[in-house]
Amino acid sequence: MGFNGVNHLAMATGDMDKTIRFWRDLLGMRLVAGLGEPGYRHYFFEISKDDLIAFFEWSGVKPVKEKEHGRPVTGPFIFDHVSFGVDAEDELWTLKDKLEAAGFPVSDVINHGFIHSIYAYDPNGIPIEFSHNVPGMDIRNVPQMRDSAPSKITLEGSIPNKRIWPNVTNPTADTEKVVYPGAGSELFQGKKLKK
Repeated sequence: MGFNGVNHLAMATGDMDKTIRFWRDLLGMRLVAGLGEPGYRHYFFEISKDDLIAFFEWSGVKPVKEKEHGRPVTGPFIFDHVSFGVDAEDELWTLKDKLEAAGFPVSDVINHGFIHSIYAYDPNGIPIEFSHNVPGMDIRNVPQMRDSAPSKITLEGSIPNKRIWPNVTNPTADTEKVVYPGAGSELFQGKKLKK
């Protein structure tokens, strides 16, 4: 299995125009796709050559209450924050200045040992981080486990344990591999979505 990044993160907004102003115009992420019809919009912004962030616009969606990145919560919960990598340390300072000039509060630059980061929120209240890898500390090349009390499963290491899950015994036959039209196929390929 070869993963090539985050194809897209799917978020929601009640105000696509404010979202475009922030992600495209302030942060500089190109708006590369827009699906829509009255009452529905789904727009994609380019993070990198392999990664996108997307927003559904749903009426009635309100910005979330800001929660400090990484602060524990209780009850059902599925998302804390998203971190975007930048190519150079100076870009953190450029982003910090740009966000502050636009009226968005942003943290100081924080040293996490292997990355330096700043923290902010988009107009929807989505917690965002921008990170730069500390030179010589690439955890992708040399994984680091600094947990003082790791679980037994953690101690198995960074390499996937392929013996945990069952092997596929009944793979999908080539004759059964059918790709069905979904939202967007009618716009990009002329294929009508069955309702």
